[in-house]
Amino acid sequence: MAASRPTLNERILSSMARRTVAAHPWHDLEIGPDAPTIFNCVIEIGKGSKVKYELDKNSGLIKIDRVLYSSVVYPHNYGFIPRTLCEDSDPMDVLVLMQEPVIPGCFLRARAIGLMPMIDQGEKDDKIIAVCADDPEFRHYRDIKELAPHRLQEIRRFFEDCELPSSSCAVLNDEPPSFISRPDVVGCFCRLPYEWLNKNQTYKKNENKEVAVNDFLPAEAAIEAISYSMDLYASYIVEGLRQ
Repeated sequence: MAASRPTLNERILSSMARRTVAAHPWHDLEIGPDAPTIFNCVIEIGKGSKVKYELDKNSGLIKIDRVLYSSVVYPHNYGFIPRTLCEDSDPMDVLVLMQEPVIPGCFLRARAIGLMPMIDQGEKDDKIIAVCADDPEFRHYRDIKELAPHRLQEIRRFFEDCELPSSSCAVLNDEPPSFISRPDVVGCFCRLPYEWLNKNQTYKKNENKEVAVNDFLPAEAAIEAISYSMDLYASYIVEGLRQ
């Protein structure tokens, strides 16, 4: 069952109405005119970091969540996409491939090249895989299939191990989380509710529990899903303003 949507607090409402407080990175930063292909994203965690930072949704500041339990570090910059809303009541997660680490709290332009479907603690927790649109070493990539196999394995292994020893992240069958190519990313951009149709595939959690894997919508439905996802976030804002 999807988590309830967050409510807009007074700090966010003040920011939206009067601009009397600092901008909130989730609500005030525009996603960009070329979204969902190229979009703005806010970096929470820099490449090479062992510290997991995350957005504090009430204040808009970046807070420390924890230090990773194992010796792994984030293989690339990691953050979220503003003005998106997902089933876990958070903005969409994104891993951004680029040459250098960047400081938490900055934003950059990214291009979606793939999606890694995951389930964390019983909830969908998909990750957009993207490249920095302004990094000359990575900006030419258009699809995740163009990446070297080792780089994909590096990303898979990180998300498989990053929560140890208390991980409840899912892996697909006996393999690490799978990647979805760019055309499907567009349809899954805001982690919308999908139809749970495929009964032959299962996720195996670290505790050996199983949960269903959703089917991804076709390309034709993806465009409609983008419009719906943007309307979903807009409806959330309007609903909050009316309360």
